[in-house]
Amino acid sequence: MRQVEIGVGEEFDEGLRLRPDGRPEHPVRRLILDDWHDAGPGRIAYAATRVADSLPLVIGVATRPPPDELRPLLEALTLTLTGPRVDAGAQHLVPVEDPRKGFAELAGIVERRPQASLTLGQLLRRTPSLGTLQGLAAEASAYSMLLGGTESTAWRADRRTPRSAAKNGPLVRVRRNGGTLSIELDRPQRRNVFSFRMREELFEALELAALDDTLDRVQLTGAGPVFCSGGDLAEFGTAWDLVAAYLVRLDRAPWRLIDRMRDRVTVRVQGAAVGAGVEMAAFAGRLVAAPEVFFQLPEVEMGLVPGAGGTVSVPRRIGRWRAAWMTLTGARVDAAIALEWGLVDEIDDHER
Repeated sequence: MRQVEIGVGEEFDEGLRLRPDGRPEHPVRRLILDDWHDAGPGRIAYAATRVADSLPLVIGVATRPPPDELRPLLEALTLTLTGPRVDAGAQHLVPVEDPRKGFAELAGIVERRPQASLTLGQLLRRTPSLGTLQGLAAEASAYSMLLGGTESTAWRADRRTPRSAAKNGPLVRVRRNGGTLSIELDRPQRRNVFSFRMREELFEALELAALDDTLDRVQLTGAGPVFCSGGDLAEFGTAWDLVAAYLVRLDRAPWRLIDRMRDRVTVRVQGAAVGAGVEMAAFAGRLVAAPEVFFQLPEVEMGLVPGAGGTVSVPRRIGRWRAAWMTLTGARVDAAIALEWGLVDEIDDHER
């Protein structure tokens, strides 16, 4: 595979050029925004339309501040990597130390996992404009499809994941104090890994809260040093019916209930919020982070897209462009950057 660069005067090739085995030759393209500063408005508008309709991912690279006239193009791109000289205040921009090197690293990821990367790119163009249920349905269908794909299958085959040891007692603890319901993920010895059983217990706790209008506040926390380390890897790929798994993912989604009650829900995270941990937390009306926490979306490396509502919740907070960067790279985002981007609402170093 090779990367294709989109120049100012060039025509656009929107296709993937699929090989006989279904793998695309050109899954990602680069657009150097510095070269577009003097482009006319007609050319910019045309380019933005073609980029928005592109099947490959189109990554912008900017070493100088893009002029306001390029905003339609910035909005159409998958994301834009910027250097230290650029004020990266807008959600379209992702600041990195070296944007050209950053592109090369991104391109390597996309070429290694083109199925998941391209599915993510199309998904993130849809979910921000959809309602919560419709966005979750789009995500769940993409996730279920990728579970049966070659990338996810190969990732599982390369790993030797031990089976999860059963834990006696509840995985989610609930207590009420007046008008406040406190819900705690309680599997600290496994870093609150998000298993099927934990999902069911969390759903039941949140369902009770949603039906009780005497509750003013719902607080969600995690026991131990880590809020949630993501989905239980021992359970990945165990569903024998992917259509049934899709329906369960919709019907028994705790994050849908968090979104429904978002004005009443506060989530406090510490240590790490990985995968499902950050995805469901981002639905809350208020997300509070400890100073040491990091956030991570590692699903693309597994041949998947986020499956706990992350393509809905995270873009709502930080924009689809930074959400694409987080998910494609699987990079850790610390609390300070999360606060700057709006992924969290507050950093609090007090003990819970």
